[in-house]
Amino acid sequence: MDPTIARSLLLFAVAGLCEIGGGYLVWLWLREGRAVWLGVAGGLVLFIYGVLPTLQPAGAPFGRVYAAYGGVFVALSLVWGWWVDGVRPDRWDLIGGAVALVGVAIIMYAPRA
Repeated sequence: MDPTIARSLLLFAVAGLCEIGGGYLVWLWLREGRAVWLGVAGGLVLFIYGVLPTLQPAGAPFGRVYAAYGGVFVALSLVWGWWVDGVRPDRWDLIGGAVALVGVAIIMYAPRA
């Protein structure tokens, strides 16, 4: 695999975990009545999420990066829901997640003239 694509995919995965994880910590604080420090930690993790997309390869415009990230977020959300909330994805979730990841590949890595 091309090292630039591998780095890009790793950044997408880490950004996704930061967004979902940070949002989950804020959720625990506000919806579950947990400690305020969880909300603060969630805010910090969400800040890191905001920085990570800027580390994508040079020449990748904002709209393209965020559109592709949306597909990664869809797939990672299904995995998070399964591992953290115990909600196993059904075949339609898996198909939708796969379609989203195909979209990521097309948006970010298709050859451009």
